[in-house]
Amino acid sequence: MTILLYDLVGRDAARPFSPHCWKVAMALAHKGLDYRAVPTRFLEVPGIEGGVSTTIPVIRDGDKVVSDSFAIALYLEETYPDRPTLFGGKGGQAHARFIERWSQLTIHPYLGVTALGALHGMQDDANAGYFRSSREARYGKALEEVTAGREAGLSSFRAALEPLRSMLSYQRWIGGDGPLFADYIVFGAFQWVRVATAFQSIDANDPIAEWFGRCLDLHAGLGRSVPAAA
Repeated sequence: MTILLYDLVGRDAARPFSPHCWKVAMALAHKGLDYRAVPTRFLEVPGIEGGVSTTIPVIRDGDKVVSDSFAIALYLEETYPDRPTLFGGKGGQAHARFIERWSQLTIHPYLGVTALGALHGMQDDANAGYFRSSREARYGKALEEVTAGREAGLSSFRAALEPLRSMLSYQRWIGGDGPLFADYIVFGAFQWVRVATAFQSIDANDPIAEWFGRCLDLHAGLGRSVPAAA
């Protein structure tokens, strides 16, 4: 049975942008599971599966509905143990949880600022209004003021990525010999801005950019199925 993935989009249903939905899309592809993306806009999220979650991703697998990207990955690992592993065992799950927290606290705040204006521009009128009001309440200032700080914060952001950069000098993947869910966690963050804006948050010569390119090529180029923002 085909799994349904409720996938966050804006005006263009062919340009999913949520970092968390991208994690799940990559995890499903990693497991070799058939799935169908259901394009979903911000204002449609509360109606998904009877209001099961206020955020997406959400998947439906037969009678089972699961929300939250990490919970979905754990569900896929437990339900399809005969498919390629997302974690490589309990230690890998703990490792991935650390990577998730590091990504949320170190990578997402700056990338959110970087892409904020572009993400607003990707919405239709009704969803743009929701996006502006909710994000301005979160940041306590106008969207334009938030995004204006991205140039000033760029060097500090790149410096904060040094642990990842250094690790990639020892191994090709965050997961070690091959990609695991930990890779998809960080990939989702950079794919978020790749889809939304042409602003370069990492230098083209950075080892992280090389790793990201390898991630884009995974699973028959799933990440490249959505062109980068021009």
